[in-house]
Amino acid sequence: MELEYTQSSADVWALIVGVGRALNLPFVDFITADNYADWRRTLFIRTSYDSSWINKINADPEVRKWSCFRTHAISHLTPLAVGLEFVDEYLHVPEARHRVLEEAARRGLRAGFSVPLRSHAPPQAAMITFSGDHAKRDMRRIIQTHGWALNTVAMMGFQRYSMHFASEFTDRNKITEKQRELLEMIGAGLQDKVIAEKLGVSVSAVRQRMNNILGKTGLSNRADLAALAMSVGLVADPLNRSGSVGEAVVHVEMGVAPNGRGHILRREPREDL
Repeated sequence: MELEYTQSSADVWALIVGVGRALNLPFVDFITADNYADWRRTLFIRTSYDSSWINKINADPEVRKWSCFRTHAISHLTPLAVGLEFVDEYLHVPEARHRVLEEAARRGLRAGFSVPLRSHAPPQAAMITFSGDHAKRDMRRIIQTHGWALNTVAMMGFQRYSMHFASEFTDRNKITEKQRELLEMIGAGLQDKVIAEKLGVSVSAVRQRMNNILGKTGLSNRADLAALAMSVGLVADPLNRSGSVGEAVVHVEMGVAPNGRGHILRREPREDL
């Protein structure tokens, strides 16, 4: 229930880490990539401990590509026992990666439980790992007893964290209220001339503000800004947008069919409303 009342991504993170610590799994890692196809495009990494030593090791792409995130979470959704204690269950671990696991074990991350995660708007792969200084037998006991709870905390925490993280984008990038207003209009599909009229400024002023936003965010073009407006919640996702007239179109699917599609009903908006 506490998760529902969080006000920021930091609040969510504190709850996730609190669960890990309560189960004697104090080392929590959270990594998200913004693209399934290219695992190098990491959106962010958050840890409950000083992970600077890992960052130095992962500077080598040949070592980084063998992490559990890249070898498992990008392609699978099955939770996984990880760490040096479970290295004999991996299909293949290069010597350089084995040394990383040994160093992690020395620092208290001997065994852990990793939960792969997904988000589809935009498409992202993520993973939360709870680790501690445990032998294989003890870690298995923790997973058997609390694995379902850890999986639930990871999944729900990821969704809530992602929501806050997106809404905090404008604050992180120091987007002003006027720039937010412009983003909303761009996201709504308005052209520069119309935006200028609504704001009471010149078209060149609109374009200057747009360039300022591009500079702050590192984005490239107008299409990126429109996508950003949707991602941070300034405009509605078109897939979830209600019909413009009357009630929304409702897609109803019933039954189970061999090809995956049941009987379809489509209720159109009522024109008389």
